[in-house]
Amino acid sequence: MSKQHSPGFLKIVQEARANIAECSVVELKDKLASDPKAVLIDVREESEFAAGHVPNAVHLSKGILERDIETRYPDPSTALYLLCGGGYRSALAADSCYPTV
Repeated sequence: MSKQHSPGFLKIVQEARANIAECSVVELKDKLASDPKAVLIDVREESEFAAGHVPNAVHLSKGILERDIETRYPDPSTALYLLCGGGYRSALAADSCYPTV
């Protein structure tokens, strides 16, 4: 069963997506393969991550990402790629930590 999101939440996500760069799964695979320092961060809840995650992904849930990101990855040249289950939380997390626009 698919989660129905409220219009207000979808508006916030749409606004966040205007401020960040997104890529496809194929592009992400290429980026990770070409940059050994790149980090894939899974921003889902701990229970979701524990139930299954992309190999080599690091868990930093959206709830603690903003607090810990600078200490975990202090080098601003480190490429960070965020993911979640549907692309909503990762867009919000990326916008709050590293807006590109």
